[in-house]
Amino acid sequence: MLIKNNIQTVTGAKSVINTLKFLGVDTIFGYPGGIVLDLYDEIYKCQDVKHILVRHEQAAVHAAEGYARATGKCGIVLVTSGPGATNTVTGIVNAYHDGYPLIILTGQVDKNLIGKNAFQEANICEITKSCTKAVFQITNAKDIQKTIIKAHKIATKGKKGPVVIDMAKNIFTENVQYDANIESKDLNINLINNIDIERIYNRILNCERPVVVLGGGVNHSACYNELQQFVSNYNIPVVSTMMGLGAIERKNPLYFGMVGIFGDNSANEILKHSDLIISLGARFNDRITCMFKNDELRNKIIQIEINPEEIANNIKPKDYIIGDIKDFLSQMNSLNASIIKEKFIDYNLNVKKLKCLNKPSKKQTNMLHSFEIMQKLQEFTKDKNVIFTSEVGQHQLWAVKELSFNPNRKIFVSGGSGTMGFGLPAAIGASVAIPDKTVVCITGDGSFQMSIGELAVCKDYGLNIKIIILNNGYLGMVRQLQQNNFGERYSQTKISNPDFVKLSQSFGIDAIKVNNSNDIENAFEKAFKSIGTYIIDCETEPMETV
Repeated sequence: MLIKNNIQTVTGAKSVINTLKFLGVDTIFGYPGGIVLDLYDEIYKCQDVKHILVRHEQAAVHAAEGYARATGKCGIVLVTSGPGATNTVTGIVNAYHDGYPLIILTGQVDKNLIGKNAFQEANICEITKSCTKAVFQITNAKDIQKTIIKAHKIATKGKKGPVVIDMAKNIFTENVQYDANIESKDLNINLINNIDIERIYNRILNCERPVVVLGGGVNHSACYNELQQFVSNYNIPVVSTMMGLGAIERKNPLYFGMVGIFGDNSANEILKHSDLIISLGARFNDRITCMFKNDELRNKIIQIEINPEEIANNIKPKDYIIGDIKDFLSQMNSLNASIIKEKFIDYNLNVKKLKCLNKPSKKQTNMLHSFEIMQKLQEFTKDKNVIFTSEVGQHQLWAVKELSFNPNRKIFVSGGSGTMGFGLPAAIGASVAIPDKTVVCITGDGSFQMSIGELAVCKDYGLNIKIIILNNGYLGMVRQLQQNNFGERYSQTKISNPDFVKLSQSFGIDAIKVNNSNDIENAFEKAFKSIGTYIIDCETEPMETV
């Protein structure tokens, strides 16, 4: 390696690793293959970047997203060409929908073979254009440094999301100049002006029944203190989408729960009868809008959104501001809201009566029920700052209904994409990111089998993950839909399962089976006292519905 005036002559492979280190990358999730072996050789020689070897490339992307959610940093994925690259697509779609920053580095055949159907060639650039913020292909080593830096800026600024960098094999062995002093300037973010703030202030002042809707954008912005102050200053009821859970504590007297088809009745009623909806980073997708007639949401939404493409994407707002939610809340908090706070005292007394509309879950049989497991989990962990993850299905909905969250006690769910197989890899990423924190993965028996091979990763890296399987022998959410909409014709939703305890033990992981509510707390005690990963297989009522 030649060095002159901080300009180093290195191989393309080393330029990739050096650039990632320059950007603060300390962890890569990946799976090797022949095309990217030069990069893996550099990782072998590198002491500053840790590599987590997953068992499937899709899991690498979910794990990188879990890492990004836990740290606020950009998750990094490295895979080989062809099937290695195409296996990442589901994870990329998931991160794109929910807006988390990732860089997916994919190997590609030599530039002279691109487009010639070479062995393990796939046009990953065209495949992922619709589910990424940007796609780059590097065929010349001189473009490595500037491309990775640009990709990182795009992934982490504004509405965050995944970026794919496809790298031809030839660039890894080419010699190239690496500039150790290259600058990385931030992308400009629109600042909200005073005129916009005053207009929104006056809209709040002149309404009678306002409500704040918290979306995933609030968690992205990490504006928890500003949100708490805003809610207190303006005395406005608050509801959240599933992606907005944890932005404000459930015990806050102004919080009324989750909106949407599986949300709380009180939250939906407040939204329905409001005359002004202040949407903070919420998309109002079909799982929310299906609960309301067109005129119940139209013409009363103020949309605060950092991504211009999200404005009026699902519902045309009455007003909107493009910018960071933290900036919006900070400026709103600088205004005198005492008149507004006084005005909404009676309104809040009335909406608090709506909490009686929320119906508690009831047991259908004497068997163990999923909701009581979640209730006991809430009680057991209520004083613990843990990270929860979930898959998609009934177990996810019981988790968000029965568990409480706050800025230090989050749940990572697959929101927009609804990806089975997300929860365990996301838990791996979170545990790698914060090894001293307990991560609890809540999963169904169907979802768990989607990524069951990743138990090897949990064992290999000694990860502190507690896995709770709500095992009902069905693809529960789909079965529930068949029960309600298809005359109880259960087509292809009853599934067989392995013995999860024996399977876990074959990976070297301790596990216990529970089928009685009296044994749940004892199982939790064992799991949380254990070192490393522990699995609780809970046999539950098959016909339980959310």
